[in-house]
Amino acid sequence: MRMVDIIERKRMSIENTQEEIQYVINGYVDGSIPDYQVSAWLMAIYFQGMTDKEAFYLTEAMLYSGDIIDLSKIKGVKVDKHSTGGVGDKTTLVLGPLIASLGAKLAKLSGRGLGHTGGTLDKMESVPGLSIDIPEEQFIDQVNKINIAVAGQTKKLVPADKLLYALRDVTGTVPSIPLIASSIMSKKLASGADVICLDVKIGDGAFMKTIDDAKKLSRIMVSIGKSFDKKVTAFITNMDQPLGMAVGNRLEIKEVVNTLKGNGPQDLVELCEDIASYMIYYAEEAESLEEAKALAHKQLNNGEAYAKFLEFIKAQGADDIDFDNFIEIEEVVPYLAKESGYIKEIKALNIGLASMKLGGGRETKDDDIDPNVGIVLNKKVGDYVKKGDTLLNIYRNRQITKDIVALLDDAYILVSEVVGIPRTILKIID
Repeated sequence: MRMVDIIERKRMSIENTQEEIQYVINGYVDGSIPDYQVSAWLMAIYFQGMTDKEAFYLTEAMLYSGDIIDLSKIKGVKVDKHSTGGVGDKTTLVLGPLIASLGAKLAKLSGRGLGHTGGTLDKMESVPGLSIDIPEEQFIDQVNKINIAVAGQTKKLVPADKLLYALRDVTGTVPSIPLIASSIMSKKLASGADVICLDVKIGDGAFMKTIDDAKKLSRIMVSIGKSFDKKVTAFITNMDQPLGMAVGNRLEIKEVVNTLKGNGPQDLVELCEDIASYMIYYAEEAESLEEAKALAHKQLNNGEAYAKFLEFIKAQGADDIDFDNFIEIEEVVPYLAKESGYIKEIKALNIGLASMKLGGGRETKDDDIDPNVGIVLNKKVGDYVKKGDTLLNIYRNRQITKDIVALLDDAYILVSEVVGIPRTILKIID
């Protein structure tokens, strides 16, 4: 078998076989196939696409390129959740304690954020004492005891994905939908869950920009999951404005706490209750989706989900945190509306980039994050504001530069006509 023949077949839109795809992945991981040939293959995939069968073979080859977490020692159905990322996306830290308080088992390995907001691990590490480095035995024991553990991915988990993603990043092939699907699903499958819920963001602050692309990605990922006998559901959700009100690690943790106490923003609560209903139902902790959603709503308002959150962070090293006073900030600066009208648009990407430039996200993987800084919205799409009203508050520990102000000036579109409140969940694919 020759790599050049595999490249040429894909270039001519001829389906690669299971053996060919396995040959590519094995050879790239062991170093026998060079970067330049794999780059050519990835570019051929970018232009010619992949069939569902090829995407399955690629996911399978990547999945078995490294360790697979054995969760068989965890009693009951194991659930997991993945988000394609977005501005203000703190759903994992609401969902996890919520479903765990109802008996579902969340065993989640998560990654770090790179770009305009921090990832789940960055938000967790902003809580003093909270550790994301948990040995596998402790991870399993913790899920058995309190139904939830969230930890960092090990370096041995799906090494082929790390190599391929780094290559895609420098060859212009990141946006390929089958490559995205295989990357996400290989990591989720290696993490060992029985039930996987996928939050596929679309819009200004998301990787996917159109509903059609989001449907394609969701359909492929659901198909791959089912081929591995997993229960997979994809939620296509709106990221044309930030999710919730807070953007920035500790600010988002504070919003998580408020949400688990029954005081969360409407869009975040809606998203978490709907995704939770599927996780609870598939974990066999409810007899219908309707019952599961009612249970989720109840738990967000009776204190039990918040109690589970405190139990969860204590198990991972944090204890006695004063969430009312743990944000250490030099100054809170209001950003005011320059005109009156209904908010038609809040560009999520602009808000995320502004938070990053304040120190709340990473431009490079080696950047340090200031967990205290960020932005808290005061108004959302559909709200009416008068000139001089506070649109958002900037939490700063460094100078607010002209480019941050320019990003915020460009983030808002106000109109004279009434604007409806946008839907959070646009479509569910299962």
